[in-house]
Amino acid sequence: MRIITLIFVVPATYYFIYWLPCSSLLPLDEQQWIASVLSLACAVAAGWFVWVKVVSVSNGAISTIMLGAVLFGGIGFTGGFFGPMIFAPGANLGPLLGIFITGPAGFVLGGIAGFIYWTVKNSKRP
Repeated sequence: MRIITLIFVVPATYYFIYWLPCSSLLPLDEQQWIASVLSLACAVAAGWFVWVKVVSVSNGAISTIMLGAVLFGGIGFTGGFFGPMIFAPGANLGPLLGIFITGPAGFVLGGIAGFIYWTVKNSKRP
C-alpha cells in the first residue's frame, strides 16, 4: 500500500509545486533549475511523510475508508486540474474539472474502494 501511494504522491507533488508557485508566482525566467530543485525537494519530503504515515494508520474501517478517499480524491483532483492545462492549454475553464468533478468523484469512489478493500481484507481472517 505504501508503494502504490508513493507512486501517486511524489509525481503529483512535484508537478503541483513546479506549475503553481514556481511557474506562476516566482519570476524564474533564466533560473528554471531552481524551480526543478525546489519541486523535487518538496516531492521527496511529501514522499517521506507518506512513507512514514501510511504505516502508522490503523487497520480500522474508518481509517481505511479515509485513506482511500484522500488518495483517490487527490489523484482525481490532480488529474482533472493539471490534465486540461497539459492536453488543452487553450481551455480556460479546464482546471474547474478537477475542482468540481474529478476531485469530489475520486473522493467518493476512493471511500467506496477503501470500504471494499477493508471488507475483503477482514473477510479472509478466521
